[in-house]
Amino acid sequence: MRLVQLSDIHIGSLFVQSTFDAVVDEVNKLQPDAIVITGDLTDEGILPQYEKARSEIKRLQCPNIIVVAGNHDYRHTGYLLFKKFFPSESVYEFDDAVILTLGTARPDRDEGEVGYRQNLWMEKTLAKYENKVKIVAMHHHLVGIPDTGTDKILILDAGDVLRTCLEAKVNLVMCGHKHRPWVWELGSLEITYAGTTSSTRYRGFFENSYNIIEIKDGNVNTDIKIVGKKRFPLNDLVERYKPFLEQA
Repeated sequence: MRLVQLSDIHIGSLFVQSTFDAVVDEVNKLQPDAIVITGDLTDEGILPQYEKARSEIKRLQCPNIIVVAGNHDYRHTGYLLFKKFFPSESVYEFDDAVILTLGTARPDRDEGEVGYRQNLWMEKTLAKYENKVKIVAMHHHLVGIPDTGTDKILILDAGDVLRTCLEAKVNLVMCGHKHRPWVWELGSLEITYAGTTSSTRYRGFFENSYNIIEIKDGNVNTDIKIVGKKRFPLNDLVERYKPFLEQA
């Protein structure tokens, strides 16, 4: 099973059309089983941006396009438009995996929150899937990322969510928001972060990118793909960054 994670498209003043055109061409050639877009499709959550976002995403040739909202999508009552333009389910079942989506965006707030009821729902739902790879997709980052500034925009109840993921034996959590590709490994749980797919709103990583996730025999492997350039394991990016962490 192959998944593609796009994130932080940011259709608006910093959106780069030629970059997204290249993404469409590359992703369509991959023929993924699902594309997961982890938020911030728009920059300001306004109607013209939503209209363009829908037309651009329709160019992606995939039977399963899963979209979650980001904090930018919820600006200016954009949460109402998101429901209109991107109606979605909360659970997506596949032969090898199940994907749960969590809504972490709140109107006119930059920080994220899952909330008690949604966290409890996640716990009960994941308990139904013992023989599948378990994946959770959300916009906001669950654990802080080096060199991305303040962590005040973390999920407010990140500790509760992380505990649920570990107890439910989630294999993969997919996040966006920080525009910095990264991965944390917490035992059998992998938390992957996608960079910005098609905007110039960089933070600590100055190229557009997206993630490619391969699932086989219960194992999850995540690569980063630089738009128009090479593909390599996301772990390699973290390993190359360690010398800078050690000097800090």
